[in-house]
Amino acid sequence: MRWQGQELGAVDAAALPGLDRMDGFVRSVTTPDFAGMTFHEVMAKSALNRVPGMSAMPFDWTVNPYRGCSHACAYCLSPDTLVLMADGRQRPIADLRVGDEIIGTQSEGDYRRYVRTQVKAKWSTRKRAFRITLADGTVLVASGDHRFLTERGWKHVSGAMSGSGRRPYLTTRNRLLGFGMAATVGADESSSDYRRGYLAGMIRGDGMIFHKTYDDGVRVRPVHRFRLALTDVEALDRVRLMLLAEDVQTYTRPFTPATVVRRELTAIHTAKQRDVARISALIATPLRTNAAWYAGFLAGAFDAEGSCSRGVLRIFNKDADYLRLLEEAFTTHDIPFVREPPRPNGVHVVRTVGGLPVRQRFFHLVHPAITRKMGIIGTALKSVADLRIVSIEDLGTTIDMVDITTGTGDFIANGVVSHNCFARGTHEYLDLDAGHDFDSQIVVKVNVAEVLRRELARGSWAREPVMLGTNTDPYQRAEGRYRLMPDIIAALADSGTPFSILTKGSLLRRDLPILTDAASRVRVSLAMSIAVFDDALQHSIEPGTPTATARLQTVRAATDAGFAVTVFLMPILPHLTDSIPQLDDALSRIRAAGAVRVVFGALHLRPGAKQWFLQWLEREHPELVSSYRGLYPGASAYAPKGYRTWLNKRVRPLLRVHGLGGHAEEDDPPRRPSAPSAAAARVGVVTTSRGRAVEADRLF
Repeated sequence: MRWQGQELGAVDAAALPGLDRMDGFVRSVTTPDFAGMTFHEVMAKSALNRVPGMSAMPFDWTVNPYRGCSHACAYCLSPDTLVLMADGRQRPIADLRVGDEIIGTQSEGDYRRYVRTQVKAKWSTRKRAFRITLADGTVLVASGDHRFLTERGWKHVSGAMSGSGRRPYLTTRNRLLGFGMAATVGADESSSDYRRGYLAGMIRGDGMIFHKTYDDGVRVRPVHRFRLALTDVEALDRVRLMLLAEDVQTYTRPFTPATVVRRELTAIHTAKQRDVARISALIATPLRTNAAWYAGFLAGAFDAEGSCSRGVLRIFNKDADYLRLLEEAFTTHDIPFVREPPRPNGVHVVRTVGGLPVRQRFFHLVHPAITRKMGIIGTALKSVADLRIVSIEDLGTTIDMVDITTGTGDFIANGVVSHNCFARGTHEYLDLDAGHDFDSQIVVKVNVAEVLRRELARGSWAREPVMLGTNTDPYQRAEGRYRLMPDIIAALADSGTPFSILTKGSLLRRDLPILTDAASRVRVSLAMSIAVFDDALQHSIEPGTPTATARLQTVRAATDAGFAVTVFLMPILPHLTDSIPQLDDALSRIRAAGAVRVVFGALHLRPGAKQWFLQWLEREHPELVSSYRGLYPGASAYAPKGYRTWLNKRVRPLLRVHGLGGHAEEDDPPRRPSAPSAAAARVGVVTTSRGRAVEADRLF
């Protein structure tokens, strides 16, 4: 859900900072029944959430009526990675701030397009570094968990074909999407060579210098004038400051007022002979030109005489020497160009060729001043840049890294489309933290069912499967107060949309009659997550969740209602829930409750969840901290392969003993389910491993 664009409601004085200034906020509510929790009611603009484009998730659509979880269960890039800002410039990710406007992407019609978005959150971490090198020379340094957009969808930097590390990952067969950076190093704007090159390109392109004599009848007076008049004050200020650095003082004045067809012009000028002579010398072509001078000349020429429309960068001029310098400058910096035949007025056009990659390379290399000429918003994400992956290297070291969250879920990193982080970090969008606030500050989309029904009624809706429980539990404790699920279920069934529910909440029993009716019309799949069967441990680690007994009773009730229910025996906690007696007892109770299938998996500790789990472990089981740090070192999110293999050998025989189907989470192939017919029988099919992994991560 996006906060921006929501309907305005009455702002509650008790709302937390970050919530009370959001559009769509209605009120904040506390109640003795939920001590220590605050519910922030909002009016949602949308209910159906599409999984980000070309994702490997096994489903396309989700509905999440809540943000945060009243159950209270206890990615990244190198800092010098350049991020494309909304003004067309590049800035290191380490220098970004929350609220900065940057460029993301969004599907519009047949294309994904560059759009304006904002930095919603930013954080630092330390992770093992990988270097990705592309055919055009672009280099990226990222963690193994980071994802980039390829022609085949989102892929992690590293992964595996099997096991718990199974996930889509980059190979040398992939090509990233974007425009690339081609290892371009931008010019140093502070150098005197760049400065003089810029002044030459700008003043020779659009300035006025003259030396004349004036006879007033008494005597002949010499007259010296310099003037530069522009509509863009960014370039005018740059010239003024550059001249000041060369000990030339200029004066600013209005030149021509704005009209219906022309913007206001402002001029800088001087009439001092010494200063005009100094300007003339500064803009002369030096005997020895270099790359910095040519970079400045291109920037000045573009600001003075350039344009960028429909993705084509052009510079106009008729002076032969000026045109020659342009061609030399483009050649020096290896920017492909063509010079068109002269127009009837004698003006030539020198334009770049190579589309957006060349255009963005030009901007990053020469640093023009005028922002409006550098816009990329609305441009389709298609490119001729050679962004094939040449190599992926594990650098064998852990380094400081930075990641951000954005309004579009992505951003442009070193010229390619990069995914941002998810999970508990989503709470940080709202100036809430990913730990205690995630458990105690619950955002409730009070109108979600009404909005969902409208969206499902659209003619474009194809009745694709919808998953509930991918972000936060739809049957968390807050559902007992707000009762959003009955209307959500009715809306889905009435529209002929199949759906799946993954929960660890016994509130599901309340809605079994509604679910039974829905299953007579569409395919309904139910799954229950039960991680801990020891009541004392369960109360400690999942204080707001129903007990294992209550959840098993819900499984029995759903089974008796005709559903084939799958149980997620996950996450299995090393040294806490992984002994043979514990596993045997769990599977025995699951079978007795009527479940037909079990999916099991070891604990995942992803960023965001990891820090909070380790804090719990230090408090409750300090004797296990060193062991867990050994199993999950550094930024590692997964238990080592040796432990997973050991766990599989324990669980699989027990599944056979108890007559249960199922498998390890890591064995489930990622796939998108096809939409079944409305007459399909009530079969308890659950999401595949990637959907379950999301839910497992939310347990802590």
